[in-house]
Amino acid sequence: MSRKNYSEEFRRQAVELYESTPGATIRGIAADLGIVRGTLTGWIDQYGTGTKTHVDGTRVPTPARPHGLRPGSGDAPETVEQKLARLEAENAALRAETTKLTTEREILRQAAKYFAGETKW
Repeated sequence: MSRKNYSEEFRRQAVELYESTPGATIRGIAADLGIVRGTLTGWIDQYGTGTKTHVDGTRVPTPARPHGLRPGSGDAPETVEQKLARLEAENAALRAETTKLTTEREILRQAAKYFAGETKW
């Protein structure tokens, strides 16, 4: 697989999309853009503001890096308050994604019933 080069504008727009989309996940945005999660994570570290839009529309701090370490912070472990905020943000994002998937599944179920009734074998 060849290595792709993305313009700085594309990178900044990808980070802005992640930070401004309520309840967005790195996995979801990366999949939508057709890029690897690690690539998007690196761009967020480089170009991000450190905040993102929560499901309810408020701006919250970007969840901390795995194992409680944030780049550029001297690799200091996260505090209990930071961990709680990160876990609450992750929980809200997962709930939003579950709601979205449930809605999509119901739409597909209804469409399948409709189209099954249309066929006259």
